[in-house]
Amino acid sequence: MSAFDKYLHAVIMRAMCEAQEDGSATIDAHHLLLSLAADQGSTAQQVLASAGLDRTAVREALDREFEHSLSTIGVSPATYDLPRPSHASQQPKMGASARLALDRSFATARKKDLRSAHLLLGILQAHIGTVPRALALAGIDQAELADRVRQALNSQDQ
Repeated sequence: MSAFDKYLHAVIMRAMCEAQEDGSATIDAHHLLLSLAADQGSTAQQVLASAGLDRTAVREALDREFEHSLSTIGVSPATYDLPRPSHASQQPKMGASARLALDRSFATARKKDLRSAHLLLGILQAHIGTVPRALALAGIDQAELADRVRQALNSQDQ
């Protein structure tokens, strides 16, 4: 198993914990994003931090996106005492958004060259979904953030 394979396994395991905490049956792209934001010292974490997105800020952005989505159908979490999600009883499976993010990540470089920033780039290349909505609501320019990731990757290649 390569160093990147071990790293990817650790990222997915953290994302699985995030999904279980959310009560989700699937690991989705936003769980991968939370995992990367919590990965102290990685390039992905550093790029996210440079945009003001530590794990807590990502969680808050995702919570705002959830509240915003509910408000579009007339539900306000402030009005209703919504219960916290129950922890998933079964191990979450890889969801479509996470699989697509990983596929996009793997398409950006040869396997031996993959790093944490490639995973982040794969997540940021989605144009629809929870992550783009959460970033937009947080005032983060997703295209600019993806450019920062590419710059970080290019500087590491030199």
